Parts: sequence; C-alpha cells; structure tokens
Amino acid sequence: MRFYLAIFLAVASVTAQRGGRGNRDSADEPPTVLKPARVFDGESMQEGWAVRVRGGRIDAAGPAASIDATGAKVIELPGTTLMPGMVEGHSHILLHPYNETPWNDQVAHESLGLRVARATNHLRNTLMAGFTTVRDLGTEGAGYADVELKQAVAQGIIPGPRVLASTRAIVATGSYAPKGFALEWHVPQGAEEADGVDSLIRTVRDQIGHGADWIKLYGDYRWGPAPGAHPTFSLEEMKLAVETAHSANVPVAVHTATPEGMRRAALAGVDTIEHGDQGTPEVFKLMVEHHVALCPTLAAGDATSQYAGWRKGEQPEPQGIQRKRATFKQALDAGVTILSGSDVGVFTHGENAREIELMVQYGMPAVAALKSATSVAGQVLHMDIGVVKQGMLADLIAVEGNPVQDISALRKVKFVMKNGVVYKQ
Repeated sequence: MRFYLAIFLAVASVTAQRGGRGNRDSADEPPTVLKPARVFDGESMQEGWAVRVRGGRIDAAGPAASIDATGAKVIELPGTTLMPGMVEGHSHILLHPYNETPWNDQVAHESLGLRVARATNHLRNTLMAGFTTVRDLGTEGAGYADVELKQAVAQGIIPGPRVLASTRAIVATGSYAPKGFALEWHVPQGAEEADGVDSLIRTVRDQIGHGADWIKLYGDYRWGPAPGAHPTFSLEEMKLAVETAHSANVPVAVHTATPEGMRRAALAGVDTIEHGDQGTPEVFKLMVEHHVALCPTLAAGDATSQYAGWRKGEQPEPQGIQRKRATFKQALDAGVTILSGSDVGVFTHGENAREIELMVQYGMPAVAALKSATSVAGQVLHMDIGVVKQGMLADLIAVEGNPVQDISALRKVKFVMKNGVVYKQ
C-alpha cells in the first residue's frame, strides 16, 4: 500500500509548477512588492495599497507610497483585488464528486493508489482556485493518506494548499458505512470505530500519533431502525474525546445535524460543528456561549440536491435547501462564528468558492462571507493566515474585480502566492 503511494507521489511531482518549493520562512531572497488596484486585508477593503513580501511572510502592507520597493521584484496586478489566500474549512481531498462515483463505491471499490493520484490533482486545482489552506475532515477509507499528502505538499513534491489533516475520523461502532453487504461480512468502514472510555482515548491518541492536526467525531449519523440521523456518542463520551485531544492542543470538529447532537457537541467544548442542518435558535445560542464555530457546508446540500434531480433555477428549492437557508439565517441572527467550509469532494475540487457565493445568496453580507474564508478562518484554525499585515504568512491571491461588489470575482483568480512562493501569475 505504501509502495503505491510513493509511486503516485513521484509521478505527481512532475506537475509541480516552477517555484513550487516547500515551506520556507527565510529572508535570503530579495523582497517582492505586489501592486494591485486594492487590497482586502481580511477585515475591509483598502484602496491604493501595496504589499511587500520577504521570505515566507508579509514584510509590510499599506498605502503604495509608503512601501519601499528598493531592490524588490515588483509585480503589477492592475484591476485586481489582492487578498489573503482563502481557506477551505471542510474538505475531503480523497473524494471526488458523487455524481461521478457514489461515496459507497469510492470507499469500497477504489484503490488507495487511484485515490491518491486523484487527490494530487484535487490539491493542485484547489491551490490554483485561490485556496491556500484546507482542513481535510476525514480520508473516508483511505487511512492516513491525508497526512502523507500534507507531507508531499510541504516538501514541494506536489503543488497544493497547506493541509490540516484529521486522518480517519471517528464514528460510533455500527453507525457508519459502507453498508448493504451480507451480514456475515465485516466490511472496512469509511472512518474508525470507537466507543467508551478506553476505546475513545486510545483512538484519539492514536490518530494524533499518526499526524492528525484536528480530531473529527461523528456526533450523529443515519443509523438505527428509524429514518434520519440520530445522535451516536453520549455527552460523556464526547467530553472525554475532547479532553483527550485538547490535552495535546489538538482541536476537535464534530459532524452533527440534529439539535441533540449539536447540543452535546457544544456542551462537550468542541471547536467547530460541521453542517448543523437542523439547528435551532436555542442550539445556536448555546454555540455562541461556548465559543463553537459553525462550518455550514451549504454547497454540499446544493450539489446533492442537484444530483437527486433538482433543476436549480428552473424548479422551486427542495425542502432540504429551504431548511438549510432558514437554519443558516438563524445562526447568523444568533451571532454564531461562521467558518467557510463546503464539504468539497461531494462536488468538484477547485470550485470551492461555491460555498462563499451561497453564503451571500443565503443572506450573509459579502464582507462577512469573505472574512469567514480569511480572517475568521485564521482565528478558528489558530494560524498566522487570513490577514494582510506584517508578520503574517505570505499566502496572498489576486482576483479580477472587487469581490465585495460582486462575490463571483472569487472565481477569477489571477495570482496565487503561498508562503512567499508564486504558483500562479
């Protein structure tokens, strides 16, 4: 299995673009000065600014006249908005669109080597789309391949965004999938099963030992005889998992759509809740009180509804989309911190901006939506990203036009820099 991974990473290395080196923070090269029409600094729009980059970090940012360009390489970006590299808060880099191959078949029938080969393309496409950091929330049957892909990106073997890995994710025994096989067969699952004190502690520690930057738990899922999703881990189990992860300074994300699953997650002290489809004002208030961010994954539901036959723009919105609109508005009204995350992999990698566009369509102001993928994301992920100011990592992109006036400008990425290295110009 490791042999195939090594082969595909070696093949993928030929796709790395010129300048696609590993992470660096040295100031051993001349600075670069970027001159766009305007800069979105992660908080607001600044007209007539320039940015100087030295090594892998931002050296200065402010009015163009105040930025010393002596000895610097100057890159003119007329007509563009320079902004922090965007963050994809909920990715599955080892999945591809469900209308190509259903999830069950990807996990049960596609080999690790095939999935890694696809993932190298997914990472490159994501970076070229202006997303310089991704939080990958589960390999869905592909073991620890996200950690190894993260290493390949960091070493400059393949081009891609920074990867925050969560490895296998954790589910309660008997609750996940693939399903539908003869009962005498024990089928490997798309996540790691764990229950109770000993099992959960061991599994959380083991995943951290295998390189997990985040721990992901499934707080509810479609299991049991009744239709729909139901809570899995008890509050006590969830608290135990969170305490164990936080002891290693590893944050926790919880997949949950039901009010009870969300309530347990918030009370357990998790860092983010994923999806939250059935959230209520009471639950969102609890999230605010416990400083839990929401990653709404609007684009996933939009995509799966279309896969199921909804002709968007021609037919009324299905009930699931209407409910998602309503709960997203409730979260906004409650003041919940929103981290942009799309569940990409359900749909095509590189189309990640779809999530930010939908947040605006569902009632979020454009500036707030941009912040959810930049400055807010940096805060939630505890990273030096998402803000254009001195000392921050030099993850910068330029888009044609002004995304505050027209959010679709995020689709027109003209320039990508990650860690001070230019990948697209």
